[in-house]
Amino acid sequence: MPKMKTHSGAKKRFKVTATGKVRGRHAFTSHILEKKSPKHKRQLGEPAILSEHDAPRVKRLLIGKGARRATVRAKTAGGTPAGGAKK
Repeated sequence: MPKMKTHSGAKKRFKVTATGKVRGRHAFTSHILEKKSPKHKRQLGEPAILSEHDAPRVKRLLIGKGARRATVRAKTAGGTPAGGAKK
């Protein structure tokens, strides 16, 4: 079976954090900015964390970019080490 390919549009738009959350950009930042306050525009410039309902869909598109690795890392962070053996 061939390798799973990363979705080229998703890899340009999303990043997976070390804890497994999906980070993206806010909407409403490209035009009609005169009526938005400076505070609002500044807050829209910060990265947005996708909701826990949308994250699995994006992670499936990013399957070749280490998204699966970050998910495993997040699960093992609280419990056992990556090797699986308890001390």
